[in-house]
Amino acid sequence: MSNVYIIGLGMIRFNKYPDRGVRDMAHEATRLALEDAGLDAGALEAAFFSNTFWGMFANQHSIKGQVVLRSMGIDSIPVTNVENACAGASTALHLAYTGIKAGMYDVALVLGSEKITDKNKTKSLGAYAACMDVKNIDSHLEMLVKYSKTFTQGLQIEESSPGAGRSVFMDAYATFARWHMSTFGSTREQLAVIASKNHFHGALNPKAQYQQQMTVEQVLADAPITYPLTRSMCAPVGDGAAAAIVCSESYLRKLATARPVKILASIMGSGAERAFDGIDIGERLVKQAYEKAGVGPHDISLAELHDATAYGELHQVEAMGFCPVGEGGIYAESGATTLGGKQPVNTSGGLECRGHPIGASGLAQIYELGIQLRGEAGKRQVENARLGLAENGGGNIGIEEASMCVHILEKV
Repeated sequence: MSNVYIIGLGMIRFNKYPDRGVRDMAHEATRLALEDAGLDAGALEAAFFSNTFWGMFANQHSIKGQVVLRSMGIDSIPVTNVENACAGASTALHLAYTGIKAGMYDVALVLGSEKITDKNKTKSLGAYAACMDVKNIDSHLEMLVKYSKTFTQGLQIEESSPGAGRSVFMDAYATFARWHMSTFGSTREQLAVIASKNHFHGALNPKAQYQQQMTVEQVLADAPITYPLTRSMCAPVGDGAAAAIVCSESYLRKLATARPVKILASIMGSGAERAFDGIDIGERLVKQAYEKAGVGPHDISLAELHDATAYGELHQVEAMGFCPVGEGGIYAESGATTLGGKQPVNTSGGLECRGHPIGASGLAQIYELGIQLRGEAGKRQVENARLGLAENGGGNIGIEEASMCVHILEKV
């Protein structure tokens, strides 16, 4: 089976684009990736397209990838449409990886594009609920409220009903954060340290939606969303697109000027029924990734983790094995996850600052790791970066993500 490499990366700045759509953002990201790889579109043998909400907002269902690619002159090749909530783009990469690994293709496009901003803000925020079990969403929220009543860290302020004026996922993350605070003694200040760190990283990233630094004090004083989360601890609504070109080892040998990054591991899985203190999906999948790559958590030079909120990063730092469970906040306070630290996390600014257009987010993580491993990250370059890890979760059923992908990339 062939080794698989990333040879092209393309990404537009994530932002709010009232005058842009899924199609034209995807076109730009694709052109950038092809240019980066030194290829023309005729070289592509397959494409995998990730999008979640185009059908909901503009009624384009079923053949999204074919519509996007045909409109820029790419046709005939097999196109696979991928929808897997926030893990859609990393799932598309996993499918391209498996296709090349199996010898089906030698070179493929992986593309994610998403538009979530809308004049109707309630529609934008309400769309996220589609990434849960909509038939049982009321009982799911009731379960979260019931669990919350057992925590020593309960709600500290009067709040509106779950999902009111915010994504329902913020309520889920807030519940998990309060559980962690009650169980391990983590604090709001530690969450603010994580958010402040990501704002520092985002300020160095010209493709980030938010490029303003914030102090810990400013994060804590920001508008409350749902306890313990403030606005700047949460990923914004936004739009964007990202793409990658992947190829086999035999194809790579034909390229004279390639700047490849090797995919050491590509692991995908689904959530399971468990209690709050059960084995987490991230723990399960990253063990498989480490075994496949032949490395351990402390070999990882940097990571892009799914931080839809600051608590998401705290939790995933633990799940990936970078520090003991219960010590994610302490690890952040130590400076280990900041540029210049032991193991920088979310050097792109993460979902909190780079932005989170769902169908593109997983590839934005890969873009960041790729340019870091090539040594092309400019002011936010991680010194001696050799191995990068991306963890991208999607949706929520019960206590954990409905889907997740973990990728480990290696400098060549």
